[in-house]
Amino acid sequence: MNVRLTLRTAADTYEFGQRLAAVLRAGDLVILTGPLGAGKTALTQGVGAGLGVEGRITSPTFVIARSHRAGPAGVPLVHVDAYRLESLDELDDLDLDTDVDAAVTVVEWGAGLAERLAESHLEIAIERRADESREAVLHARGGDWAERLAALGEPSAGSSRPVGAAV
Repeated sequence: MNVRLTLRTAADTYEFGQRLAAVLRAGDLVILTGPLGAGKTALTQGVGAGLGVEGRITSPTFVIARSHRAGPAGVPLVHVDAYRLESLDELDDLDLDTDVDAAVTVVEWGAGLAERLAESHLEIAIERRADESREAVLHARGGDWAERLAALGEPSAGSSRPVGAAV
């Protein structure tokens, strides 16, 4: 199942991340793709806020991975920036699989590398449009992702999902 969303502002992208957090659970893998400035970190910040994790969510470009302790929801967040990783071996060197089962793992720039961390995962491709809005296409890959995406419900007033959102 694929879902297409229009996120009109960066705040809508953040808010969508918060709503997405409501259907995430320990062991989930979310892979984010899109050009610089598309909103990958803003979406991850929303996920972190929705999970209530500790610490400020910032781009982990220079440290490659950051772990955020669980808050009231009881689920930690591992935030990875795979931009500078060139191989599966480098991803393996991060020892993420020790955290994957106990945390929600969000990998920016992870397409082609991170899929092997979990049998099922959610891919979100974000594109920034000329009018500064973003289009997000969510690709459910295995597991019960299709049902969970359906449980997200309708977007907020600032974002939109066309009727027949499955693409």
